Amino acid sequence: MRPSGRTPEQMRDVTITRNYITHPEGSVLIEFGDTKVLCNASVEERVPGFKRGSGEGWVTAEYSMLPRATNTRGSREAVRGKQSGRTQEIQRLIGRSLRAVIDLKALGERSILIDCDVLQADGGTRTAAITGSFVALQDAVQFLIKKKKIKSSPIHGSIAAISAGIVNGQPVLDLDYVEDSSAETDMNFVINDAGAFVEVQGTAEGHAFHMDEMLKMVELAQLGVSQLIEKQNQALAK
Repeated sequence: MRPSGRTPEQMRDVTITRNYITHPEGSVLIEFGDTKVLCNASVEERVPGFKRGSGEGWVTAEYSMLPRATNTRGSREAVRGKQSGRTQEIQRLIGRSLRAVIDLKALGERSILIDCDVLQADGGTRTAAITGSFVALQDAVQFLIKKKKIKSSPIHGSIAAISAGIVNGQPVLDLDYVEDSSAETDMNFVINDAGAFVEVQGTAEGHAFHMDEMLKMVELAQLGVSQLIEKQNQALAK
């Protein structure tokens, strides 16, 4: 039995709340158990310099963790004067994941910027951020359609992310902090609604993992993402 009392294939309770704050074109609070991430999508009628004149839009992300998102206070990166390597890696991952399911040409020469702010961290902040950001992106696109900026949605699929790992020799799904901090293997999977992989990140912390363990983690991740996409669809249908 896991420390949380969950079975190996059981995820934490997932809640997706749309329109969480007023001003962004898309705003979602996503909760993976005690992990809570606010995902805001903002539309800007401009693109970065490298996209100007291309006829294509851009989707990118920024990620940050509030000072007391964890059990000890971390200083704001703005105060330190630079982002950590972890922050840069996660926000690039979020951006890549979202761009995998949107036609940038159909978006037109405009940008959608996603801000992911971790309000409370208990493991899986990057996977929660990707999963919540997709819903915020959908709402931002619907805003553009409503304003007649685009005729139809450029989004051509769904995307979600989940962690899997090996804890005490057992492959498990959706690691919380207690498991993540002691896992022999920790992996993150970004998967679309066709079951295809957009990105896989994996590290053996204790012992090297074998193919049968890898396949079990893949199976768990696909199960988890299918449940997350169902949650996304339920939230978007409201």
